[in-house]
Amino acid sequence: MKYTVITGASSGIGYETALAFATRGKNLIVAARRTEELEKLKSKVADINPGLDVIIKSVDLSANTNIHEFYYSLQSYEIETWINNAGFGNFASVGEQNLNKIESMLHLNIEALTILSSLYVRDYADVEGTQIINISSGGGYKIIANAVTYCATKFYVSAFTEGLAQELSEKGAPMQVKVLAPAATETEFAKRSFDIDHFEYAGAIPKFHTAEQMAGFLLDLYDSEKVVGIVNGETYEFELRDPIFTYVARSRN
Repeated sequence: MKYTVITGASSGIGYETALAFATRGKNLIVAARRTEELEKLKSKVADINPGLDVIIKSVDLSANTNIHEFYYSLQSYEIETWINNAGFGNFASVGEQNLNKIESMLHLNIEALTILSSLYVRDYADVEGTQIINISSGGGYKIIANAVTYCATKFYVSAFTEGLAQELSEKGAPMQVKVLAPAATETEFAKRSFDIDHFEYAGAIPKFHTAEQMAGFLLDLYDSEKVVGIVNGETYEFELRDPIFTYVARSRN
């Protein structure tokens, strides 16, 4: 049996991506902090396809000590696809941002993603049919006012993922590595970013996608040979693209 791992699966893009992969008949390992929400997801998957295996992993990946433990807890499963979706944002000027929150964001958005990607590449880079999809943002290609630190984390995700994709391609490894860069998406992202209890996208945001739409875009990226799936910030059209950042190959001479 092969599995798709999705972090940050308790809501939003991660939740809808789990349902989208369930429609493809994929067994799932879903990870997040909120066990109750993961249990609801498991029930929803059972409605789609009762024959699928869904493994729940309750874990806070913003705590460094949990990252390796989480990965090694999956050693008995054959993992076909790894989706690093866990992450959150922050809207505040650099001088006024809550540094406790920023430290957690750096741990989750950068460190957890890097370590989990690295471990998965180490174990599966030479396995046919494997993929990593890391979730970045339109803010991983443009700096947004009052979200400088968040954007910087997503620039890292974009650069790391594009670079890893080209590194593996250069080596002839069969694993594919891809990055999804959404624009505004109707999820819990705004609530967490602004530290508020409720946020209504309709009326507050001129254009946005639903999490279900974004999961559909992720499937388009999954099915493609392209490295980048990005929402055009002006038209809000989804585009499949080759790497955007310049990659300089090392000379072998």
